[in-house]
Amino acid sequence: MSDQLVLRAAESRELAAVMAFWTTAAENASRPADTPAAMAALHLRDADALILAVQGDRIVGTIIVGWDGWRCHVYRLAVHPDRRREGIGRALITAAEDRARALGATRMDAMVLDGNDQAHRIWAARGYHRQDEWSRWVKPL
Repeated sequence: MSDQLVLRAAESRELAAVMAFWTTAAENASRPADTPAAMAALHLRDADALILAVQGDRIVGTIIVGWDGWRCHVYRLAVHPDRRREGIGRALITAAEDRARALGATRMDAMVLDGNDQAHRIWAARGYHRQDEWSRWVKPL
């Protein structure tokens, strides 16, 4: 297995492995479960949106960079618990920002759970701040 960390777009054959990775590495308690159909739709719509951090054949991190043609929205920053504090999250955020700039975005926002203090620290360290005057409103469809 190579020791080099590689950041790249997920391949369709890896989507099930990403979902399995998230059961260990991501915050899942307060959100609807991801489905294979939703993952396939994301990949079909924008194959470069899901960025993986891989080492050898092992997924060690993920981030989704959604582009709506105006702004970029970032979701599912996750790093394997055994690999945290190694710069993987920082590298994924940088890759997301690079993609956003290449698409022409002028702003990014990150979806971060209020109770996820560990995530707050990494986003703050990368120059993001909580926007207190906004609330997220959701409706399951």
